[in-house]
Amino acid sequence: MAVTGRRRVLAAGMALAATAASRAQAQGAYPDKAIRLVLGFAPGGPTDLAGRLLAQKLTEILGQQVVVDNKPGVAGNIASQIVADAKPDGYTLLVGTSIMGIVPALYEKLPYDPLKGLEAVAHFTTVPMIVVAPTGGIGSIEELVAALRKEPGKYSYPSPGNGSLIHMGSLLLAQRAGGDALHVPYKGSAPAMQDTLAGRHAYQIDTLGSSKSFVDAGRLKILAVCDTKRAAAMPDVPTVQEKTGIPLEIITWNLIFAPAGTPRPIVDRLNAAINEAVKNPDMAERAKALGIDLVESTPASSKKFYEDQMALWAPIVKASGAKVE
Repeated sequence: MAVTGRRRVLAAGMALAATAASRAQAQGAYPDKAIRLVLGFAPGGPTDLAGRLLAQKLTEILGQQVVVDNKPGVAGNIASQIVADAKPDGYTLLVGTSIMGIVPALYEKLPYDPLKGLEAVAHFTTVPMIVVAPTGGIGSIEELVAALRKEPGKYSYPSPGNGSLIHMGSLLLAQRAGGDALHVPYKGSAPAMQDTLAGRHAYQIDTLGSSKSFVDAGRLKILAVCDTKRAAAMPDVPTVQEKTGIPLEIITWNLIFAPAGTPRPIVDRLNAAINEAVKNPDMAERAKALGIDLVESTPASSKKFYEDQMALWAPIVKASGAKVE
């Protein structure tokens, strides 16, 4: 009986070892087919450009095709839900963006759980927002801050819609300045910018990519960078804090998410590949031309970054009164 018992234990141990080896082998072979990279915005935008830049480099590093799949709509929530509901095997990933730090406070109910439905893999881009003003209007960030303090509510700023990063960022600047400004929402970025160019608004928060052609044409002036440090793409432009003493970090970002429950070896493999990509000189040069700062990260630091973004914007969204049913 003792011998038989030992044989059973040995057989069970061998079976467990074989199963573990099989799992390790399967994970070690990852990826063995194409990876789908889901984006919540239309082709041609900043998130699309960043996603395609990464997809091309990951294809080279991982040896499998990384295919971009644009699923725009509902502030990126459609794409987020697709990935949250996907099989957690590392073959369906999300290019998350800064609006994901806002939507949990903006929407009464989301079709996915921002923290329990998605697994942070790698935070890989940061793009600082800038404060711009129409040429011939307010001439410096110090002048803007003084005006917002002296005459709260007199000056206005546009946005492409309630709850957008531009809306929340412009409001945050007014709050940190100790003043107030009137928010004027538009149906899209283009009409909002046209009215700023026409001098109907004192300022707005924007990205360099969206504003660059107008700056180059002399129609817009960059007052400051909304970050803790100067941007690599515009090293001569000071930060808001440098000139006013007001700490202000308003950035767009991209972070790769996987469905919750994705095996840790796959998450770590993806994170290592993304870090390898952002350190590549060719990708860095192409990103710089687009005004994108590439960053290295760990899954843990990426998760904390995402949680910090939600904590930052929740009270700003509440103060704005913006809400989506």
